[in-house]
Amino acid sequence: MRMFLRMWIGQFVSIVGSGLTAFALGVWVYEQTGSATQIGLIYMFASLPGIIALPFAGVIVDRWSRRAAMAFSDIVSTVFTTILAALYLTGRLEIWHIYTLVGASSMLTAVKWPAFSAATTLIVPKRHLGRASAMTQIAQASGYIISPIVAGALVMTIGCGGVIVLDIFTFLFSLGMLAFVRVPATPAREDAGGIDDSLLRDAAFGWRYIRSRAGLMGLLVFFSASNFTLSLVQVLYTPLVLGIADANTLGRLVSIGGIGMVLGALLMSAWGGPRRRVHGVFGFGLLMSFGLLLCGVRPWPLLMAAGLFITLFTVPIINASSQAIWQTKVAPEVQGRVFATRLMFAWSSRPLAYVASGALADRFFEPLLMQGGALAPSVGAWIGSGPGRGVALLMIVMALLNAAVAAACWRSPSVRFVEDELPDTIPDTELIPPAPAQRAHYQF
Repeated sequence: MRMFLRMWIGQFVSIVGSGLTAFALGVWVYEQTGSATQIGLIYMFASLPGIIALPFAGVIVDRWSRRAAMAFSDIVSTVFTTILAALYLTGRLEIWHIYTLVGASSMLTAVKWPAFSAATTLIVPKRHLGRASAMTQIAQASGYIISPIVAGALVMTIGCGGVIVLDIFTFLFSLGMLAFVRVPATPAREDAGGIDDSLLRDAAFGWRYIRSRAGLMGLLVFFSASNFTLSLVQVLYTPLVLGIADANTLGRLVSIGGIGMVLGALLMSAWGGPRRRVHGVFGFGLLMSFGLLLCGVRPWPLLMAAGLFITLFTVPIINASSQAIWQTKVAPEVQGRVFATRLMFAWSSRPLAYVASGALADRFFEPLLMQGGALAPSVGAWIGSGPGRGVALLMIVMALLNAAVAAACWRSPSVRFVEDELPDTIPDTELIPPAPAQRAHYQF
């Protein structure tokens, strides 16, 4: 666990630094353009190229050492961030520069996270994988909370350029921590799937591996649906709250949700999750749907805060439970390709949610519950009518759909008994030891 802790600290600092830059760029873009659409496009460029690159990134992770793949990602990210800082400080930064650099950085992230997950499998004892996954969730959740607060203060003191320069040092810190991490080599296994000479065939290996294991495929379907729902909530929670309250209230409610996410990750880190991890995925998946339902049922800020708290509280537990299943059921030597494919399909629903959320809310659901809308006399009598209540109805629909997907996946025996049907691919020992050195044999 000491090795993992060193690697985790480096990634935690890097996550916070990237969050600082994201906040500073958002401020700069809005000051330059006054357009929320431009900010949305930056989110798109920051996610879509990485999703497309994930299968090929998985090949890199399996062909290289996992530590080398993470170091490569940090080194090149440092170069890109340095270019961004130079353009800003010389007054030459333009919007298209940001699109290009964040898109390229997203492809590097596609290399880093499969490598990080696969390396975790090799250095963390199997019984502690749930805790390690929860610690990763803590790092991500803390980044969401710490970065905006710190960046807001830093932008006022050292400016956007200073914040971007600070991010360069966070990448260097991450690299420094990696220098003190030893990741054992993955032992070769003939039945796990070797490296193919063809990059395209090798990139497709992860999909073939998952498709041949129905239990893992069911988990993937559930997470694709959940990511769509959570991405939609990420976009629509703001208009939901601002329909009945001010921006100050919105900030407090979002902070309460972030606290819920951190507490969920801390609980999972101390607890390690249920003995049957699939119960952690789908049991808390249903609880997440209940939280989403609370966000929309009444136009009450306290109820919206409780709903977001419950929703985000469950996310680290669901993710860590699922991650532990994948880490124990997928052979370590192919985890780069398999995890990359898994992330590609699980995350591919996010851009769709970003695009669909605004159209669904503005053009369909909001008009239904405005004064005089088709559903105002009926549904509006239960959940309220007026600004933001159409978004609330959309939240309720998504909560019910998310619960339905969880129930459907749970009804599948291959998903429900995935931990029994698929054998563990890593031993119960503390570490997968490195291959012993070859010794000369002497005859006396």
